Amino acid sequence: MKTTRYVALFRGINVGRAKRVAMADLRALIEGLGYGDVRTLLNSGNVVFSASAATAGNAASRIEESLATKLGVSARVTLLTAAELASIVVENPMLEIADDPSRLLVAVLSDSTDRAKLEPLLEQDWAPDALAIGSRFAYVWCSGGILESRLAQAVGRALGNAATTRNWATILKLHALICDKT
Repeated sequence: MKTTRYVALFRGINVGRAKRVAMADLRALIEGLGYGDVRTLLNSGNVVFSASAATAGNAASRIEESLATKLGVSARVTLLTAAELASIVVENPMLEIADDPSRLLVAVLSDSTDRAKLEPLLEQDWAPDALAIGSRFAYVWCSGGILESRLAQAVGRALGNAATTRNWATILKLHALICDKT
């Protein structure tokens, strides 16, 4: 049976003291749902796994439900295919200006309709920061650092819980992991 590689991005786990989840427990949870080749990255809710087309359709909701019932943690899960993750990497319009991968954020939207929440921000001048919006992703360049960026704060306010964010270094590590089948 043909399988596809996916990355599950958990919103808000292991950030601060709330929603603490050991990565070994998270791997076991995903494996317990019948998914294969499960690997985690970092300690912040990034899981790569394989699933057949038949089991992948409701994977995000199955994972969210299992996380809540078995580990007592409520968190939104955003699922990307390997192809979607590759498109984030290939289509990055910020490569010429973003010289520090820790200061380039990628906001993965829960739904493509959430894109409209960011469009008003494109009309403002955020220099030296920058914003670019794709179909389901937003690239946020924070030249002076994420915590100092008015743009990052504005994106966070506009999206609320409608996105999960990773820095460019993490996106590249996830891309390498999802492409590695060993």
